Amino acid sequence: MNDQDLDIAYTAICHALGEVGPENAQRFLAMLCLALMARSDSAGDVLPLIESVRARSVD
Repeated sequence: MNDQDLDIAYTAICHALGEVGPENAQRFLAMLCLALMARSDSAGDVLPLIESVRARSVD
């Protein structure tokens, strides 16, 4: 994805989060992650991303 594609996708996620509301945001993000993971060829593609995001998500 190029920068413009990333911006379009990020904007779509932001709009969708606004539509589902805070009470459904966690479910939406979990379902989105699962759908995106299903497009990967193997766990080896996904596990480094999970670790990277986990590391950036803790204080």
